Amino acid sequence: MDTLPANIPGLVWAYRFPQDGGKATRLANSAPQAELTNGGGFYWLHLSLADARVPGLLDSIEGLNDDAKAALITRDTHAAITVDEQMLYGTLVDCQREFDHETADLGWLHFAISDRFIITTRLQPLRSVERARALVEKNPAKFERPVDLFETLMIEFQRTLISIVMEMTDELNVIEDFVYDTTPRDERRRLAPVRRTVVKLHRHLRTVLALMRRAAASHDDEMPFGFEDVAGRLTGRLETVDHDIYALQDRARLLHEEIDSKLSSETNRHLYILSIMTAFLLPPTLVTGFFGMNTANLPFAEGSGGTEYAVALIIASILLAWWLLKRVRIL
Repeated sequence: MDTLPANIPGLVWAYRFPQDGGKATRLANSAPQAELTNGGGFYWLHLSLADARVPGLLDSIEGLNDDAKAALITRDTHAAITVDEQMLYGTLVDCQREFDHETADLGWLHFAISDRFIITTRLQPLRSVERARALVEKNPAKFERPVDLFETLMIEFQRTLISIVMEMTDELNVIEDFVYDTTPRDERRRLAPVRRTVVKLHRHLRTVLALMRRAAASHDDEMPFGFEDVAGRLTGRLETVDHDIYALQDRARLLHEEIDSKLSSETNRHLYILSIMTAFLLPPTLVTGFFGMNTANLPFAEGSGGTEYAVALIIASILLAWWLLKRVRIL
């Protein structure tokens, strides 16, 4: 592992791909910027936007127009794909990764592609980009053009989405088991993060699909060579994942409705029991209130045995309330 300070500002890694399609070469951290273009072919430069010197570095790269430079350093959090002057640039959504684990938190990959380079920038480490780098190390000969590397990035993004869909599916399976169990449980708090993640992924994926179709419909003299075929293949792949995410979103919504329905039924049952208890206790309350009034000439006020009559009236009132509730078919 190269632990020397990077000579190129913001450098995460850089690969140089020879013109004949041979083995790609990873540049050392001490390599100067001029080594990127040595030997022909194209290069992949991956930069971290945490370095404030990156905008100055991009100004010195030949072949980058102002719009592409702005796309590489933007902090916008929405997808964008632009085809102009045989260049492809914009922003793609991806998932972040930590040092010791991968997450489903969204991150943003900014890119610019021509026939001589592919430049990518990011603020946080991303899952798909790291997997694409591992593929370059494993099989570098498969990348003959910058658009081939772009296609690999998108394929790895698709695989990341598939893994997230599988994780969310397992989580929904567990929630579903609790929801349809005989013991009622409120799983809305556990379901909320799943719904939030799925909705975010679906929204951004639909945007990427729309942008990909629009870019593929550009004039042939504006798009990079080979991008039209790549865009068609990527659109088909992403549409498949989009269908899975949409089905997951619909399933999470139905689960939420089922949870609300069960909680509503449980609340109604409690209210029903409370209403029955109120109906039973209301007549005895009236009897005890009558005998407790500070009024002269009340029945059974004089002599003994008044308490027994009061208890009898209370029991009779309860039985009368029960008979009335049965008569009107409430019980």
